[in-house]
Amino acid sequence: MTAIVQHAHGLRFVTDWQCLDVADAEAIRAFWAREGANVDGAEAQRRLHEIVVHAVTEDGQIAAVATVAPKILPRLGQPMYAFRCFVGSAWRTNVLPRSLLKHVQEVLEPYARANGFPGIGIVLELENARFGNTMRRAFWSDTKFSYIGTNAIGQDVRVRYFRGARLKTREELAVLLRDAQRQAQAEARSAQTQGVAAN
Repeated sequence: MTAIVQHAHGLRFVTDWQCLDVADAEAIRAFWAREGANVDGAEAQRRLHEIVVHAVTEDGQIAAVATVAPKILPRLGQPMYAFRCFVGSAWRTNVLPRSLLKHVQEVLEPYARANGFPGIGIVLELENARFGNTMRRAFWSDTKFSYIGTNAIGQDVRVRYFRGARLKTREELAVLLRDAQRQAQAEARSAQTQGVAAN
């Protein structure tokens, strides 16, 4: 069931994790298109399954969308949720992404704990240089993220682990990787089928 939280910035946060309804999905697709997010077709379909929360204005307009995708960073070798946030042009401040990040943490941590920790925490790769430059502390005390270095293209990388999470064994990682490959193959087949149907 979709949960709605009133946010201090005059926005409502609508939790969509594994319960996104059709009307909200179409509104989010339209938001991505209107804001030039370069998310369409099969990529949009995939991202819809990754949505954790979206922010809505008082008049019902979508202001931002936060997603997570399973990811194993080579340097960590452990399954994480990679956080992404797209904010509409009228709402681009440092406050909203942090608020969405906190909300995502509140949703994902109990989910992960209840499901054997398919991801052991959240990873951020900061694409927005301005966001990284305004928060240069190694440890962000408000969100509990720690700096662990940069990725191959020079973006800051930060992580926060879920309470109670354990590192996966090699055997557990092998199962996760196999399941991820099967999921990717299924999504590719689905996208091909949709493409044929559209033609």
